[in-house]
Amino acid sequence: MTSDKPHTLLRPQIAVPFIIVALIWGSTWYVITGQIGDVPASWSIAWRFALATPAMFLVALVMGKSLKIGRAGHMLAVFIGLTQFCLNFNFVYRAELHLTSGVVAVMFGLLMVPNTLFGRVILGQPVTLRFLLGSGVAIAGIAMLLWHEARLSPLGGNVGLGILLAIGGILAASIANVVQANETGRKLPMVSLLAWSMLYGTIIDFGLAWVTAGPPVFPDRWEYWAGIAWLGLAGSVVTFPLYYTIVREIGAARAAYNSVLVIIVAMLISTFVEGYQWSLLSASGAALALSGMILALRARKN
Repeated sequence: MTSDKPHTLLRPQIAVPFIIVALIWGSTWYVITGQIGDVPASWSIAWRFALATPAMFLVALVMGKSLKIGRAGHMLAVFIGLTQFCLNFNFVYRAELHLTSGVVAVMFGLLMVPNTLFGRVILGQPVTLRFLLGSGVAIAGIAMLLWHEARLSPLGGNVGLGILLAIGGILAASIANVVQANETGRKLPMVSLLAWSMLYGTIIDFGLAWVTAGPPVFPDRWEYWAGIAWLGLAGSVVTFPLYYTIVREIGAARAAYNSVLVIIVAMLISTFVEGYQWSLLSASGAALALSGMILALRARKN
C-alpha cells in the first residue's frame, strides 16, 4: 500500500530550514578565517556566543516560550553547552590554524557517520539499507573532495594535529546533535533549551579563553566584529533552532547530510570570493556527494 504523503524531505517545514541552514553555515567557514590568527581562537568563540546568548534568550521571550526547564533540562543544557558551544567550536577554530577552511569543511561532511552510530545507540533510530548505500556513495564523493583539497591547498602547521582537532570537533558536534533529541530534550521548547545551553557554553568559553589565552582581546577591526555578528546571530541564533528541529524530525543520521550541502555552498562561495578553481576531481566528488545525499535522504525511516 502506497501513501500519498510527500516524502519527509519534500515537506516545506523540513526542506526550507534544511536549505537555510546550509546556505548560512556554508558561509561561516569563510568568515571564520577572519576570526583567527591575530586573535586567540578561544576569545573569538567567546565573543561569538556572548552575542548569541542574549539574542537567543530574547527569541525565546518573543516567542512566548517558558525559560523554566527544570533540573534535568539544566543538566542537559550544561552538556550541550560543553559539547556543542565549547568543545566543537574550539576544536574547529584550532583545526583551521593547521588546515585550510576547505579541508575542515569537507571533513565535516563525514558528520553522518558518528550521527548514524550515536543515533542508533542513544536514540534507537533505525538505519535502512538504502541509507547505508547512499552514505557509501556520499563518503566516496567527500573522500574525492578531501583528496583534491589536500593536494592543492597549502597545508601549514601540524597537519596531523589539525586532522585530530577536526575529528574532535565532529565528534563533539555529533554527540550534541543526538543528545538534544533525547526524551528530556523533546519535552522542552527548543529555543529555551538552546538559550540555556548557549549561556552555559559561553561561561565555559570565557573560562577556557582566560586560562589558555590570557585576558580578553578586543580587536579594533570593524571587519572582525562584523564577522562576530554574522557568526553569532545568523550562524548560531538563526541556524541552531532550525537544525536541531530537523534532527528531531528526520533523525540525526539524515540531518547530518546538511553538512554535505554546506560543503557545496562553501565551495561555491570560495569560487566567487576566493577564485577557487574546480577540477574534474572536485566536480566529480561534489556530484557524487550530492547524489549519495539524495539517495540516502530519500530512504524511508522504516
